[in-house]
Amino acid sequence: MQEIEVTKEDLGGGQGRYVARIDGNNAEAELVFITRGANLISADHTFAPPVLRGTGAAFALVQAMVDDARKNGFKVIPRCSYVVAQAEKHPDWADAFVAG
Repeated sequence: MQEIEVTKEDLGGGQGRYVARIDGNNAEAELVFITRGANLISADHTFAPPVLRGTGAAFALVQAMVDDARKNGFKVIPRCSYVVAQAEKHPDWADAFVAG
């Protein structure tokens, strides 16, 4: 299995994204978010190009966001359908999410 590297980027204006890259591949998957307050973000959109689908890259993005929320004390409003689906599959992540 190829290693997935996830980084977080600040895009300015309260916007940001988590980006997943896999060694040997120039493509990237992203989870776009908007800051909604001091301790709240909304996960608005997740995208993985066809070459990264099925690699676990999109899941790694959500896992990184959950880990970041827990570590840094913020909550996530799941607005993206993929994030909603993953939150439902992983009730152990409930502490990182709030209803939107």
